[in-house]
Amino acid sequence: MGVRLKIEINVDENIADTHIVISCKKLTPELKRLLAMLHILDKQLAVKKGEETYFLDVSEAVYIESVDRKSFIYTKKETYESDLKLYELEQQLEECGFFRASKSCLVQLGYIKSLRADINRRIRVTLENGEQLVVSRQYAEALKKKLGL
Repeated sequence: MGVRLKIEINVDENIADTHIVISCKKLTPELKRLLAMLHILDKQLAVKKGEETYFLDVSEAVYIESVDRKSFIYTKKETYESDLKLYELEQQLEECGFFRASKSCLVQLGYIKSLRADINRRIRVTLENGEQLVVSRQYAEALKKKLGL
């Protein structure tokens, strides 16, 4: 039998700040993903590095890559891991300027420094940190459109 959630919402105009309380027997992977999604709404990503969890401002994420079913968030200086799947991150971060570059990669448009045509209608993207990513031909036209090219 799956996990049953009981959701209770208390609307009170006298409350200054919104608080979310989660009561659970144990912190499951599903709850961890839910928490990560809630932080994205606040424009932060709940990410891990080693045993520590950090709250990373979405604006610091240069690109996100999925490797062996794990999502890695790359900033200018650090690499973190997320409990969310790439498609979940894509849904949550699209409004924050992220774009699907390939099956396994999301890139933040604001960090794109230059574009170059590549073989088979792909696009080679150079990011501000000097890294290069390849936008697959499946997503190349949509990227050009997003950038007004």
